[in-house]
Amino acid sequence: MNLVSVAARNVLRNKFRTLLTVIGAVVAVLAFVLLRTVLSAWNVAADHAAKDRIATRHKISFILPLPKRYMDTVREVPGVTEGSFMSWFGAKDPRDANNFFASMAVESKTFFKVYDEMVVSPEDMERWLGDRKGAIVGDVLATRLKVKPGDTVTLEGTIYPGNWQFNVSGIYTATRKSIDRSQFIFHYDYLNESLPERQRDQIGWMTARIDDPSRSADISAAIDKIFDERDVQTATMSERAMNLSFMAMMSAVLTALNVVSIIILLIMMMILGNTIAMGVRERTREYGVLRALGFEPKHVRIFIIGEAATIGLLAGLLGLVVSYPIVELGLGRWLEEDMGAWFPYFRIEPSTMVMAVLLSMGLSLVASLIPAYNASKLSVTDALRRVA
Repeated sequence: MNLVSVAARNVLRNKFRTLLTVIGAVVAVLAFVLLRTVLSAWNVAADHAAKDRIATRHKISFILPLPKRYMDTVREVPGVTEGSFMSWFGAKDPRDANNFFASMAVESKTFFKVYDEMVVSPEDMERWLGDRKGAIVGDVLATRLKVKPGDTVTLEGTIYPGNWQFNVSGIYTATRKSIDRSQFIFHYDYLNESLPERQRDQIGWMTARIDDPSRSADISAAIDKIFDERDVQTATMSERAMNLSFMAMMSAVLTALNVVSIIILLIMMMILGNTIAMGVRERTREYGVLRALGFEPKHVRIFIIGEAATIGLLAGLLGLVVSYPIVELGLGRWLEEDMGAWFPYFRIEPSTMVMAVLLSMGLSLVASLIPAYNASKLSVTDALRRVA
């Protein structure tokens, strides 16, 4: 037995108070893990963006359309190996208007080449290419809609009013975390041919694969330079930059979450500090006896800091045990299935787990420094006279 183990055993001197302290700290750890997971999940699209993929949108705003003919020009730019285009459809399930999912009209022959991390079986792909009304559905959305290949789905248009009928040709899965598995993909030609003449041949944005990711900025600049003299100018950027531009719209919310996570840590430190200070006051006479027996001030500090570290470690580990089923198995699964467009991958990152435990221990140690210092500075006579 050593000083640290003795200090750890002191944690159980007042079991009820220690239990309440640990519960409070566990709740703080749970809140911290949840907030950090929200932040990491929100950033996953940018963090895992393809380095060899660039996107081109309208220079003024993402919501403004581009001429479809621009795609042919982009494909001719040196360094571009493949390109495709998409248009946001914005449909909803008439059976459940609150069931939000991304629905997009895409260029049939090239889309899944540009986004090769979206995996479709050869049989499903052949069926899709041969059906004008065919649709490829993400595996998560297919489960939610309760559909399978061969089923017919009717969606209610919002941007393009009316009831639109589709045949489910296949299901896609994803090999990259950033891919939303709740998308509804169908042929652009089906949409384009159904629109009035004045609305045809307009697309939302273009995406291209390039041969050298290190030349992403140069190729993007070359594309925009070509269209500078056209009626509609473009803004081309890496996929990561495009995703970050979407996230910028929520920058205030993300900043608020960061601030709240810091406040939670400060509250946890105050909870731990109060418990440690109460324990030190109650055992001041014991520390006086130890000093009288020959223990040095540093030994007193070790007792107090060791007890604080034990409480912090216990709170951090229990916090993770509680966080896993709540955040990852409960809330995370629900967000991936029902809000996959914003949270395609909602999992507790290993770095968040390590940070939660280290911060829990670290804040406990910080909270114990002042009580430990004050206790070690008391003289033997003052300590023995002290009444808690």
